[in-house]
Amino acid sequence: MALLLEEITRSVETFLKLKNSTQTTPYVDPNLDPVLLVPGIAGSILNAVDHDSGKEERVWVRIFGADHEFRTKMWSRFDPSTGKTITLDANTSIVVPQDRAGLLAIDVLDPDMMVGRESVFYFHEMIVEMLGWGFQEGKTLFGFGFDFRQSNRLQEIMDLFAEKLESVYKASGEKKINVISHSMGGLLVKCFMSLHTDIFEKYVQNWIAIAAPFRGAPGYITSTLLNGMSFVNGWEQNFFVSKWSMHQLLIECPSIYELMCCPYFKWELPPVLELWREKESNDGAGTSGVVLESYRSLESLEVFTKSLSDNKADYNGESIDLPFNWEIMEWANETKRVLHSAKLPPKVKFYNIYGTNLETPHSVCYGNEKMPVKDLTNLRYFQPTYICVDGDGTVPVESAMADGLEAVARVGVPGEHRGILNDHRVFRMLKQWLNVGEPDPFYNPINDYVILPTTFEMEEHHENGLEVASVKESWDFTSDDNNDNGTAASTVSSISVSRPGDDQNPRAEARATLTVHSQNDGRQHVELNAVSVSVDA
Repeated sequence: MALLLEEITRSVETFLKLKNSTQTTPYVDPNLDPVLLVPGIAGSILNAVDHDSGKEERVWVRIFGADHEFRTKMWSRFDPSTGKTITLDANTSIVVPQDRAGLLAIDVLDPDMMVGRESVFYFHEMIVEMLGWGFQEGKTLFGFGFDFRQSNRLQEIMDLFAEKLESVYKASGEKKINVISHSMGGLLVKCFMSLHTDIFEKYVQNWIAIAAPFRGAPGYITSTLLNGMSFVNGWEQNFFVSKWSMHQLLIECPSIYELMCCPYFKWELPPVLELWREKESNDGAGTSGVVLESYRSLESLEVFTKSLSDNKADYNGESIDLPFNWEIMEWANETKRVLHSAKLPPKVKFYNIYGTNLETPHSVCYGNEKMPVKDLTNLRYFQPTYICVDGDGTVPVESAMADGLEAVARVGVPGEHRGILNDHRVFRMLKQWLNVGEPDPFYNPINDYVILPTTFEMEEHHENGLEVASVKESWDFTSDDNNDNGTAASTVSSISVSRPGDDQNPRAEARATLTVHSQNDGRQHVELNAVSVSVDA
């Protein structure tokens, strides 16, 4: 019997998809306030510009020739006099494409990739969703991509962000901006708010931080500095930047050091670096034993220093020393002081969404009792094991919640660090906080959470020898078919399906009512109510 209801539901969905696919004019709501999307680390397309020819090509992200181009164009050295990371190739500059009001750089990170394209989505799903709400690229929806190698407080980045805020403000008709940041983008925004409070308050009305590592991502960054990191998983790794090539870049990136564990934060359980070490005994017999050593965040810096003391990279036939960079560490410590001193301007509202329910690296351990670490310089070849806590797989809940600001709401959403950007619960919260459409009656501000209505409800019960089932479902979409009188209207249609009985299945019949509520702004809300009846077997 339920098959008849499913048949009706699928028929309606097919009809609506066909109807919606014929729409050529996107729905635009001119009353929306502008939104500026700010990505996290590795969340922006980066192009290399050749100074001689002026040729510009994408070096992050790309699949074909990725590792060679990455090492040639992206590897860099930190300049302590300016705080900037400078590309080793003196004939190359790294720039962020500004097409589509800055959205191109943070949408799909490799637009040429066809198979497995989802692996390089960044804000793509959110952009598509927001365009469906009535946002318009260049009018109410904008992106701020940036060179993620750089410090989150680098003056050059701060100047670009100030220019972006001003341009968005003017392009939207001088409406105040809603900033939505993801991951490390939250640190960039907080640095700007701390250093340029007056500009931030002038242009921004709401800041929504998603999965921000306010107190660092201790486990993830520890293993990154010692072993490197991969930004894609699965078969795509075979064509992508190698883990070690990425390591040699990040060892000179202030942004990575700024993501290290905040040592001055009162952690519930302080993150540690653990090493199984082989030690000689003091009995004079020359015997040795295995002990577990534990280092807190400040103590672990000495381990980083020793383990990376002979780290080198080959660049165009030249060997370059790339040890743990104490000058970057000093710069990062100042960044943490800037972040700690940040205050939320009185006229700006702040919201914090963080990921939960995933095992998230908190402390890191190298070696074991059977295979201890004998030489710290070989630490890079050991596979780390993690002591995990609750979080989004990258940022612990404790770090993400510790924004140090007066938040309107802090909301935990079960989900993965990047995947949370495509979470339906997050979308529902954003619509509520951005004042998109009518107020959501299912939003519960008391619990700081979003209660989702069941868009598909089905009930079954037995009555007088009959089996009765009912289903309710609803959809929302945009139509070009405007009403002649400019007012809202409703139309009702009926659907019926029947199935003759046989030896295997009883006779059944289903009837449905389809109601279309057309609004004068082009939006349509469709409701399906269906009931099926069959003889109780």
